[in-house]
Amino acid sequence: MIELEHVTRTYTMGDQVLHALDDLSERIEAGEYVALVGPSGSGKSTLLNIVGCLDRPSQGRYRLDGQDVSELPEAEISSIRGHKIGFVFQTFHLVSRLTAAENVAFPMIFAGVPRSERGERVAAALAQVGLAARARHRPGELSGGERQRVAIARAIVMRPQVLLADEPTGNLDSNAGAQVMDLLERLQGEGLTLVVVTHDPKVARRAQRVLVMRDGKIVERIAGRDFMGLEATPSAAGAPA
Repeated sequence: MIELEHVTRTYTMGDQVLHALDDLSERIEAGEYVALVGPSGSGKSTLLNIVGCLDRPSQGRYRLDGQDVSELPEAEISSIRGHKIGFVFQTFHLVSRLTAAENVAFPMIFAGVPRSERGERVAAALAQVGLAARARHRPGELSGGERQRVAIARAIVMRPQVLLADEPTGNLDSNAGAQVMDLLERLQGEGLTLVVVTHDPKVARRAQRVLVMRDGKIVERIAGRDFMGLEATPSAAGAPA
């Protein structure tokens, strides 16, 4: 479960203070599928970074699975990030000289998973994303959709509770993008909490809930099936935060 309570994130630029998140409160249930949408600069990525323990609130509280992680020491934050949260990015972030299997194994090396256990878990993760036969291929030998599936295998190999995806279909054609979303939704159906940042209304409509962001606030909460696009949502002025 993800609980954000009056979260503010500010950045100082010269003599100006930028409110990337502004007194934001939200609750995402365990196993829920949520899409974050909004114009550039609305705070989507900042919110995803805080949920993923890559950043901390300037004010407010963030609880993950009931634990307040807002002010934990960095070593504890790093452990939570490595074991409870998986990340999928638009640009894949695969190491070009490593095979698919070696890329998937990377998080386990840093987490100290014994070598004897890594091979079995890598094989299981690649099979889960339909790439068991491509384990020895390097990223340059894979299609865009396959590279994103390797990235997803890497994100789930540590068996996280939460999967965060930042524009996971942004570099893919429509067919590969649909396959990636089918895969993410299958994983969510198996119990993962899934939070997706997207600019694509078709992707957002697949979520159970859509959170529309503007100016560091959530200005609307919509059932995914009812989301028609940003042009159909109210302006930040007068909209509920």
